[in-house]
Amino acid sequence: MLPLQIAYRFLRSSLGQTISIVLGISVGVSVQVFIGSLIGGLQDSLVQTTIGNSSQITIVQEENITEYQSIREDIINIDGVETVAYALDIPGSIIIDEDSTPILLRGFDLELSEDIYELQEKLVEGKYPSELNEIAIGIDMFEELSLSVGDTVTIDIPLVGSEIVTISGVYDFNVAQINTLWIISDLNTVQTMLGVPGEISKIEMQVGDVFEAANIASLVYEQVGAEYEVTNWIDQNQELLSGLQAQGSSSLMIQVFVTISVVLGISSVLAITVIQKSKQIGILKAVGIKDRTASFIFLSQGFLLGILGAIGGVLLGLLLTYMFTTFAVDPDGNPVVPLLIEPTFIMISAFVAIISASIASIIPARKSSKVSIIEVIKNG
Repeated sequence: MLPLQIAYRFLRSSLGQTISIVLGISVGVSVQVFIGSLIGGLQDSLVQTTIGNSSQITIVQEENITEYQSIREDIINIDGVETVAYALDIPGSIIIDEDSTPILLRGFDLELSEDIYELQEKLVEGKYPSELNEIAIGIDMFEELSLSVGDTVTIDIPLVGSEIVTISGVYDFNVAQINTLWIISDLNTVQTMLGVPGEISKIEMQVGDVFEAANIASLVYEQVGAEYEVTNWIDQNQELLSGLQAQGSSSLMIQVFVTISVVLGISSVLAITVIQKSKQIGILKAVGIKDRTASFIFLSQGFLLGILGAIGGVLLGLLLTYMFTTFAVDPDGNPVVPLLIEPTFIMISAFVAIISASIASIIPARKSSKVSIIEVIKNG
């Protein structure tokens, strides 16, 4: 404990210098915490916006799928698969007063698809189809065609025919392409319209870790067999994946350079401290302290500075994230980028700061071990 006690006294004797070093470490750690939370939140937001409410792995085949319930039972137990639903899709058109608008009619098992699309959150008026020949329509198409809930419209399916349906509800996915194209109905209605009872066109899935979708898709393919085609969002969105990976790399580079700057700053300041405290070190050696003990004094200083800087940096970083989410908001009052606060990441940042400070003190520690009593006496 002697080196730790002496290190503590040295830090207290140069309080202004100690505060400056601690502030430097704190700023570095706070930048790491803030940038990491910002990049993590941005990645999470982009993933949620682009693929969060969509199928991340999809099974199709040339013909409609008939054994979809047994397939679902087989793949729902695959490690990483969280949700499995199915849909029957068919392109067509909606006809109003002889005006035709292209649509994609989607028949869902609404209970299962809720876990993927969060349909209830998207509902803005009325209800989702619960009876035969009911549909829900996107808000953009709803307003463009001047429709009302309860109106009847005609759905025309090529090579199948026309069917009069009732608008039961209006949804808003906040995606113009979906809001102007999708017509949502229950699976039974679409199967009846197409005359294909017990058939679907695709099986849709979501996974726990979206970045493992390609690997999980391989397991799904092994389970269902070569007669089915299994696609995943990663293979279909390489540009998005590259962007997310670039964000992660930039965050890591920033944190690495911040850590290096902290290490260099601490090392240089402690090296100066060795010179400043050379008289004290000489006296301590004169009364019997070993070179190794003298080294441990500065190692202990680095360790103490790292702990204080880590605590201050975490608190400052959390304050920055709070200020960002409080003041950087959109017109609705929501944060422009919802930051992702991960306790594990914060603990790692603090641990890295402590280790970096300790490593930075190695050079000053070696210098202190080489301080000669005779040189100290000679130089006064």
